[in-house]
Amino acid sequence: MSPAPRPAGQVASLPRALSKLGLCSRTQASALIAAGRVTVNGRVARTGTLRVDFGRDRICVDGRAVQGAQPVYLMLNKPRGLVSSASDERGRETVFSLLRDVALPWVSPVGRLDKASEGLLLFTNDSAWAARLLDPASSVEKIYHVQIDRVADESLLQAMTRRVPCPGGAALTARRVRVLRTGEKNCWLEVVLDEGRNRQIRRLLQALGVGVLRLVRVAIGPLQLGTLPKGGWRMLTPDETAALDASAAGRGDV
Repeated sequence: MSPAPRPAGQVASLPRALSKLGLCSRTQASALIAAGRVTVNGRVARTGTLRVDFGRDRICVDGRAVQGAQPVYLMLNKPRGLVSSASDERGRETVFSLLRDVALPWVSPVGRLDKASEGLLLFTNDSAWAARLLDPASSVEKIYHVQIDRVADESLLQAMTRRVPCPGGAALTARRVRVLRTGEKNCWLEVVLDEGRNRQIRRLLQALGVGVLRLVRVAIGPLQLGTLPKGGWRMLTPDETAALDASAAGRGDV
């Protein structure tokens, strides 16, 4: 596939421009600039505060012109034990170990799943598309299957859909909750969120005195995890990316 055309008339800081063009993250871009490897219109960029125009300025890294990378959209079934970032200061294995041998441009996770959580995680190099999905105003629903350390009763389900005060001053809630299946000492819940707070379900349940045994994200908007094997990934279809975009815009499925 040929590179996507560079957007004209868009001005941004140089690290943001390199990120939006799909080359690398802003942090990685700042490191390239600091190493003197980036030029703008033939001159070495000395600072990341430099503003550039996507359509007019010629941006090069190691002498090669940077063009907009072909947009990439993929989904991955994250196993427990992996960190949802490109690198980890504590040396823990990241989700990018599952993509290590794949010929991809730079991609970034769309949101996060904590180390102990599993399930559907999106990646893209289309920062504008990711921002639309993550925008709190979009209220894209995310569905989780959660195993808890007790049998849920109606009072717990109702409590989870109210604003529950949590440590740090935040008040957390779930949009909808229902029981999926019940054992003698624990049960599985389906929890639907329309906001993306850090460790939201775990913190909400902890505030209610309930422990989480497993947490699996099974859907984001209209996109289902389905039968994708644990640790496996696949590209999204054009219809799937369009449906997610429509969901973020509040238009439902297309």
